[in-house]
Order: sequence, then C-alpha cells, then structure tokens
Amino acid sequence: MSNQRNNESGRDRSEGRQMADEHNRRNGGGMVGARGCETYESLNIEPKPLRPHILAAATVVFGDDYYSGQRETINLSGFVQLNKWPMEGFHHRVDENGYAEFDLELISAPEVGIKGFSYTLNDRIQVLSNPYLPNTGHVRQIVPGQNFPAQFFIRRFGVLETSTMRLAHRNVIAIDGVIDGIPPYKKPLSAPLLGAPLGDGPGTVIPGPNVVRGINLPEAWYPANRMNQAVGITPTVFFAESFGPCISTLVDPSLIIQSTAEGRIGIEVDGRIHTVEIFGEHRLAAGTEILLFGPEKHGEGVGTLSQLARVAMVGNCEALGGRIMLRASFFKVSGGSIGEGHEGEFEALRYPAALYFDAQLEVVTPSGALYGVTPTYLRGELKGPDAVSSELKMEGPETALINANRELKARLMSVHLVLCDSIVGREAVMTASDFVPEIRSVGDLGRNNGSRLITDA
Repeated sequence: MSNQRNNESGRDRSEGRQMADEHNRRNGGGMVGARGCETYESLNIEPKPLRPHILAAATVVFGDDYYSGQRETINLSGFVQLNKWPMEGFHHRVDENGYAEFDLELISAPEVGIKGFSYTLNDRIQVLSNPYLPNTGHVRQIVPGQNFPAQFFIRRFGVLETSTMRLAHRNVIAIDGVIDGIPPYKKPLSAPLLGAPLGDGPGTVIPGPNVVRGINLPEAWYPANRMNQAVGITPTVFFAESFGPCISTLVDPSLIIQSTAEGRIGIEVDGRIHTVEIFGEHRLAAGTEILLFGPEKHGEGVGTLSQLARVAMVGNCEALGGRIMLRASFFKVSGGSIGEGHEGEFEALRYPAALYFDAQLEVVTPSGALYGVTPTYLRGELKGPDAVSSELKMEGPETALINANRELKARLMSVHLVLCDSIVGREAVMTASDFVPEIRSVGDLGRNNGSRLITDA
C-alpha cells in the first residue's frame, strides 16, 4: 500500500513539474528542474528611487496619414525618476512557477522627461509622463530562480509637448527590454542597437542589453485637453515602430553639459565647398549635449570618457536644398575622452582639459538625412566646468556623407563649434511648460499620485 501511494505521489509530482515546465517554456523560461533559487531580495536593493540620465530616440511620422507622412528619427535625452521596490507601496513576489519580480513606477513631475530638437518642426519636442495615468511596471526573471538577465517592462502613458502644441495618445505604450543588472545602466559609449541602421525605417530593430523599446507601436497622438486626454479622431503625429521605436537606455554620467552652440561647417557638393553657419539653442533642446564618465562610472581604469550625446544645429545650404541640420547619430556612439588620461577619479580633472570625440555626424536636408561613413575627429578643450567659449574643431580627413540608399551625396570637409551659454550638472531637467493642467481631483491612479518627485537620491 505504501509503495502504491509513493508511486502515485511521484506521478503527481512528475505531472505537476511537466505542467510547470510547459508553462515556463511558453513564457521564455527554462525547465523547473534546472532553475536556480535566487530572488531579488538577495540583492539588498536600497529603498530609494533611481534618478538616471536617459538617452532615447523616437521615429515620428508627422501629419494625419501614417502611410504618407514625413518621418524623422529624433534624438532625445533627459532625466527620469524610477520609484521601485523596496520603497513603500511597491512589492516583491514569487509566483507559483518560481518567477520572482518586483514593482516599479516612472513618476511624473514638471522637470522629469526627455527632450530633443525636431528638424521637421524646427522646434523642441519633449515627452513627459502623464500625471493623471499610472506609468507602472516590473522587473521580472526570464528564467525562474535566476535574477539576470531579466525583463524590464513599463506601461507608458505620455504627453508630447512642443512650443505650440500638447498631444496625448489613447492606448498604453508597452516598453519592454532585457536588462542585466540593477540599476540597469548601459555601459558607457556602447551602442544601443546590435548594428547601425540608415534611414527612418521601416525595418527590424535589434536592441542591445539594457536597452528598452516600445513593442506595440505605431501609436497615434492627438491634441490634448487640459486633463491630458486625447481629443477628436484626427491625429497630429505618430510614433512609428522603427528605427527609433521609443527606444531608450539609462546611463549614469559624472557630468552633463548642455550648451547653446554656434559655428560653421564646410560641405563639398558636386566638387564645390560650401561654408554653412550653424546654430542651436539649448533652451529649444538644440545645441550640444556632452556627457562625461569618470573612472568610477565606466570601470575601465583611469581617465574620464566623453560622449557627444546630442547635436542639433541648424543652418542654410542651397546646394543641399535649403535648411540643413547637423546632428550626432543615436545609433553610432560619438565617444572620446577628456583630460590627460591618468586621472584616478573624476574630481581630479583639471581645466582647461583636452577634449576629443570620434564623432558620428549626420546632416539632415530637405530631401532626407545624410550619414557619415566614417567618424569625424573633433579636437578641442573644455575651458572650465561651465563650458562657455570651449571649442571643437575637425581634424583629419573629410567624411563622406551618404543617403539611406548608400549613395554618396556630399562630403563633410570641416567643422568648428563654439559652446556658449550652458547648463551643467548631474541632471538634465525639462524646459518649463506654459501649459497649466486643470486642477481637480483625479484619484490615486499611481502609487505616488503621479506627481511626487522624491529628491532623496
């Protein structure tokens, strides 16, 4: 009798394990018998928010017709706050199949969001979290009992602002990716995609580790009322599914320098060199953005790494059809260094400091973007922490500029940039909005009422 009960018990456990294995396979996990025993409680995560810098790109289709509208992939950056377990109101759990996960929320506040400059609009564009809707998500094990790699997922409700309009979308934008640690910072100067696409899509996107993207695009954006609700049935823009599908990554620089910049570039078109005066205003999310990563941030020994994260400077070149914009590539990182190279900590950096970039530059024209085939070598010096009057000049050979069909259209012969008024610090806050939301009771849709910015970082 005892043997019969043991046999039946063994069959029950075997059948239960097979059912769990099948569930795990459907959800991307491994076999129950092969799983580990880790949970996120073993990481001793601090009960305080993450306040990282974010680098992002969005391919935007302008107009009310998704199929014929003008596309532009816009480089964005900014400051976000992620509240998470084990902060109050957030939970850690392990489900019946052994998957551990914990809660997180992307909070809304006036200074939190991402911003960039649109060539099409000739204006800033910034994306904020909708304070009236919850932007919640989780970090979840991909293999049960193994903390990393893990799924990072957020249900995103955004508000899109320019100088003249405010837009909202109806459906949630699902942001998803694979991370390999907490905090989920991307390695400094590493590329966001496994490859570098040309053009504005459509096409397939292959994110690297610690890079997330929208997985249910396209999504239409409509004029918004004072409660950030989409109004009407005629959209103004769309977020496309590629090549910038709301793609973003978190970084942790030692210093962020956002500057108004002026200068000139030399462009050869049909054998003739044209000198073009260019300018970008940081208050419109244009100009330049430089990130500096001290040794404690990049973990590759001594010295400080530099990244030319964003460039948006506009001028006029009739040979290329009129208004043009110099920009830095999002998909190919413009990396370099600053200082003498032997500083053991960021605070040891002395000014003026030698600064260089292997800049991956592009030129946007009325007929489409032109892409640098090779890096443009920029050299100069950062005169001081405020960056004012610092200069960068091109050295070395010219850079061939090709279109999305890989046809040679021009050559970048010279670059001279001068940094002017700058915002310098650890956080890149948003441009103040002139739009004042209607004051009324909305209810506790998010864990922190969607508006409480926690400053204890």
